[in-house]
Amino acid sequence: MTQAIPDRIQQSIRMCSDMAETLAEPIARAADVLVAALRAGRTIYVCGNGGSAAQAQHLAGELVGRFLVDRPALPCVALTTDTSVLTAVANDYNFEQVFERQVEALVKEGDVLVAISTSGESVNVLKAASLARKRGARTIGLTGAGGGKLKELCDECLAVPAESSPLIQEGHLLVLHILCGRVEQALFAHASRRRGRDEPKDNEQDKRE
Repeated sequence: MTQAIPDRIQQSIRMCSDMAETLAEPIARAADVLVAALRAGRTIYVCGNGGSAAQAQHLAGELVGRFLVDRPALPCVALTTDTSVLTAVANDYNFEQVFERQVEALVKEGDVLVAISTSGESVNVLKAASLARKRGARTIGLTGAGGGKLKELCDECLAVPAESSPLIQEGHLLVLHILCGRVEQALFAHASRRRGRDEPKDNEQDKRE
């Protein structure tokens, strides 16, 4: 029974190896899209369902807060967090429009929508991506193998080479962390690196040496 654990870990390692071969350039291009929008004073919006909603909020947290360096906050909004808006739209219209309606209200030309769907087939995510493009925003999709319908609605589609949702979500987290790192590197190359909680400050380190 315990053998299943290293087998599962090896499965994730193989997926990451495949990602290194197939997604390096698409991830770099997606990062360039984010950097260009942020340099122009635009906003990043993110949407997804379930685990992908958690990923959307993770990205917003890293950009508004910080990832690896201390620097100014970056404008990023997860469209998954306003329960009043989500429930109002789902109740008054339908759940398929919970992100599309927010795109209509908030997204402007030059903004970026990061649309996350492990299947690439989530209707509410597809509707949001479609409207975002019509409004002149750039679209980045995070999907699983093949990309689904979302692939056709994205300027860059980062399709993790896996079929199961847990593996795809693991790949998505890795992609999001790489994107955050490249954004900070491009925009704040000279900012001080973020210290871990247990990492001593410079003067504390001096006292120990």
